[in-house]
Amino acid sequence: MKKFIVSYKGKKIIIDNYFFCDSLFSQMRGLMFRSKKFKTPLVFRFNKPVSLAIHSLFVNFKFRAIWLRDGKAIDIQTVKPYQLYIKSKGKFDTLIEIPII
Repeated sequence: MKKFIVSYKGKKIIIDNYFFCDSLFSQMRGLMFRSKKFKTPLVFRFNKPVSLAIHSLFVNFKFRAIWLRDGKAIDIQTVKPYQLYIKSKGKFDTLIEIPII
């Protein structure tokens, strides 16, 4: 499994244990309806850079969203439960969602 090392504003985050959301269902579900005990980061890959918004409806815990483009972090946000619209600062090809416990 590929390790993600994300640098952003002088800080490094290493992600080596994650679930790769490669099916349509897993991409649509994301962190929705998961237990507060769920702690595995989710990785979403896109074939080309996209500008999509995410939401945290039906997510009962905070999570960190990391948007990457060409392996470099372009934005990191802490997302609270039940937010309707969360958007990155630019187009991205990878999204990582990390539950905050």
